[in-house]
Amino acid sequence: MCGRYKIVTDAQALYDAFQVEAELNAASLARYNVAPATVQLVILSEGGHRVARWHHWGLIPHWAKDKTIGYKTINARGESVAAKPAFRAAFRQRRCLVPATGFYEWKVQDGGKQPYLIRPASGGLISFAGLWETWAGPEGEVRSFTIITTEPNELMARIHDRMPAIIPREYYTRWLDPALQDPAQIQPMIGSYPTGELQAIPVGRQINNARSQGPELIEPAGEPLA
Repeated sequence: MCGRYKIVTDAQALYDAFQVEAELNAASLARYNVAPATVQLVILSEGGHRVARWHHWGLIPHWAKDKTIGYKTINARGESVAAKPAFRAAFRQRRCLVPATGFYEWKVQDGGKQPYLIRPASGGLISFAGLWETWAGPEGEVRSFTIITTEPNELMARIHDRMPAIIPREYYTRWLDPALQDPAQIQPMIGSYPTGELQAIPVGRQINNARSQGPELIEPAGEPLA
């Protein structure tokens, strides 16, 4: 599962990573505790060009009767995403990249659950494999997304049994290409990310509160997993 992540970046870094202009309310984007059912930035293809758009986290299929289904669709399992009714059309035609600078997961241990921040070992942005949809609701159009998850790599297996699928930069163009619709060609792009590219750092339990924000959330609360 991927239920929390962070994105702390700026417009220039987003352009450097994705070659896309992103409209930000301020010069930087600093969201230290991104939770489901919030509106977040995704990268997708429109008219053959990459664009940055704000979408609701929790995919709402076009056939949904109401938007509450989005609470159950924040993630899509990579192993079954091509067949699940809520995701299969988007998997073929509406893939997106979800930019992030890290994500959180909780390890069960004596005394409760210890939260970890998993981030790129070299810093900077990574991108989760995402899907997006448009839903026509009674109050207007709602654009939404989900994050695909996959089996953990060696590092993540010490914390949790799932992890977000991270798309390597060399696959960005292929992943976003709506003309690529064969699941057999899409599926290989969502394998587990190399262990050596990530580091896991224990952080304080204040991250448990979805309303908590601020740089103090990522202060180390112990040594990184070796």
